[in-house]
Amino acid sequence: MMKKILLVDDSLTMLMSMEGVLKRAGFDVKTVTDGASALTLVPQYSPDLVITDLNMPNMDGISLIKELKKLPNMRFKPILMLTTESQQSKKVEAKAAGATGWLVKPVSPTDLTDVIKKVLPGA
Repeated sequence: MMKKILLVDDSLTMLMSMEGVLKRAGFDVKTVTDGASALTLVPQYSPDLVITDLNMPNMDGISLIKELKKLPNMRFKPILMLTTESQQSKKVEAKAAGATGWLVKPVSPTDLTDVIKKVLPGA
């Protein structure tokens, strides 16, 4: 069965490039531009993996991770955070909130698919 990935980023350019890479790699992909929309979509879409940006309007990535981890169907699902290289303290905070790992922007297609294969069994 096709693995489902939810991408959350307020940059449409970022969403489009990542969505393209993931669809070519054989994933079912949905995209939203903020955390609030992600939380609305998750119950019916039930993604196998969520990739979220850190800095977004309405709800930042760390708050989103905390909220996602409260949902029964997301408790054990991997969540990756997109960060810039300099956000070391945010990485620690993200991990504490429940992030499985992170990707450093800009993320190359190879790195993106490699990390997904690591955190998503059967991907």
